Amino acid sequence: MKGTLRYLAGIAGPSGFGSNSTAEQVTHQHHSSSSSSSNLTAIITGASSGIGAETARVLAKRGVKVVIAARDIKKAKQVKEKIQKEIPNAKVVILEINLSSFASIHSFCSHFIALDLPLNILINNAGVFSQNLEFSQEKIEMTFATNYIGHFLLTEILLEKMIETAEMSGIEGRIINVSSVIHSWVKNRDAFHFNDIIKGTNYNGTRAYARSKLANILHAKEIARQLKARNARVTINAVHPGIVKTGIIRGHQGLLMDSIFFIASKLLKSTSQGASTTCYVALSQKTEGGSGKYFADCNESKCSRLANDELEAQKLWNQTQALLHNYF
Repeated sequence: MKGTLRYLAGIAGPSGFGSNSTAEQVTHQHHSSSSSSSNLTAIITGASSGIGAETARVLAKRGVKVVIAARDIKKAKQVKEKIQKEIPNAKVVILEINLSSFASIHSFCSHFIALDLPLNILINNAGVFSQNLEFSQEKIEMTFATNYIGHFLLTEILLEKMIETAEMSGIEGRIINVSSVIHSWVKNRDAFHFNDIIKGTNYNGTRAYARSKLANILHAKEIARQLKARNARVTINAVHPGIVKTGIIRGHQGLLMDSIFFIASKLLKSTSQGASTTCYVALSQKTEGGSGKYFADCNESKCSRLANDELEAQKLWNQTQALLHNYF
């Protein structure tokens, strides 16, 4: 109850920010000319619209070179043009990626590596919601393939580049998995069977989305453990952006949902408020060194018991690696 009241009132937490804070507000100390952000490069998936586009805009405004990783190149170009119109000296690169295709992910990484850029920040932001059962090119249930497995593979391929960049620059690398509070709807292990998930057994769109968001947190927990064991100067955290009327939410549209959103409009975050936690974790000095954490409203928060299960995180990582080995 206290958390709900704090959210509604926009009361700031220990970080000094809260649910009403915008992405620009939480990064205001990072000016585009400051050395702390002007030498950084960030990859942002799903940055052609919504929270991802706003994250790209704000990071570019703070001097970060932004790589928009997008499936829709036309939309990505529109975002780039909009950013550069507002910020003429913004450094924005567009690279195509389809996170539901392993071949596309490998192609994206090859093109990025060929640019010979550092990689300081990786924001796994892209997400899909599907009411109907669909499958990826590799015949994996589409929501899980895109939201979790695609980002898992992307992170695996680019992780050594991030570690190398951190070692050479002396600047901590940061990976952010955009999750959701909806992860807590998956209550126990019995509802989280890997083989059933990838096959889409007894498919339900909302349940599939919740499972993928739980997987994003478990992924962050396990990679954080591995990075700590290697003494690597790279962190990984998960964030809940809040409830924003993005493309994913619009996937639920209909008379009932439109009515609910009309009534609840005062409770929804703006796109800039939705991007704030991601931007905060990406740039704030206050999050330095923190890894395997879960953030909401720009403050460290509690995730579900299952999301905190280290054994479940290791099990999921092993199962995902085994799946990928079947394709490569």
